[in-house]
Amino acid sequence: MVQEACVHGICTRAVDDLVKALGAGGMPRSQVSRLRTEIDTRVNAFLSRPLEGGWPYLWLDATSLKVRDGGRIVSRAAIIAVAVNEDGKREVLGVATGPSEAETFWTGFLRSLAGRGLRGVKLVIADDHKGLRTAARRVFNAALQRCRVPWMRNALARAPAKQRAAVIAMLKTIFAQETKPEAVTQWNTVAGALREKQPKLSAMMDASRDDVLAYMDFPKEHWPQIASTNPLERLNREVKRRADVVGIFPNDDAIIRLVGAWMPEINDEGAAARRSMSLEGLPGILHTDAVRRPAAVA
Repeated sequence: MVQEACVHGICTRAVDDLVKALGAGGMPRSQVSRLRTEIDTRVNAFLSRPLEGGWPYLWLDATSLKVRDGGRIVSRAAIIAVAVNEDGKREVLGVATGPSEAETFWTGFLRSLAGRGLRGVKLVIADDHKGLRTAARRVFNAALQRCRVPWMRNALARAPAKQRAAVIAMLKTIFAQETKPEAVTQWNTVAGALREKQPKLSAMMDASRDDVLAYMDFPKEHWPQIASTNPLERLNREVKRRADVVGIFPNDDAIIRLVGAWMPEINDEGAAARRSMSLEGLPGILHTDAVRRPAAVA
């Protein structure tokens, strides 16, 4: 229980009060500090472990959390990176905190993954974070897939309420196509049909087509998983659940401690389960060109 309190970022005095409430004589501050250091050491070892082999698909998702910063309460993005390796198995690779719209943050985070050995990344799947597309191309020379789920929500928000049912039916015809050329043709047809009465939605479609349909350049059997960040849904729900217990984090280190302490367990569960993605098509993706460490970190 004391260890769990440390993971949740509870301060040393509060931990001491907790121990006393349980009927013990309290816990020295040095012992609490040592326990927190041990947790941080394990978390850091996991988050800095070497990465081997090829990882064609990389999912990134950000969860907004509250943290104290210089006497103020601010929002901070907790980023989780998950990837599929050449054996079709999914692993949590890294956790970081930072401004999710900043290109410098994304470039630094992706370079830290590349520096640990992450290579062979062909597609990065994420929400529409500013700067991420440039960072993905710069570090991995990878394409960016914009998560289809929030894109659909944003598209519908631009349509009048009475017309949303018709709009969503039209948009679904795009994703029902069997090939990318067919999907592009249908996308242009739908955008054109909406242009006169719904110019904002049509303009959004014009600007986002390549990002939303990027997954169709990859094997069709992988489409359901790489079209969105849905594979990270469970992780995000659990992060939110645990963060709600804390409320406001005292600092960024407490966020990394809370999220990172749980990630080895997730990877162990994944290792015990069957592979999360079909092997069909993966070798071809990895060897479309030489799989090597990105030049950006050489």
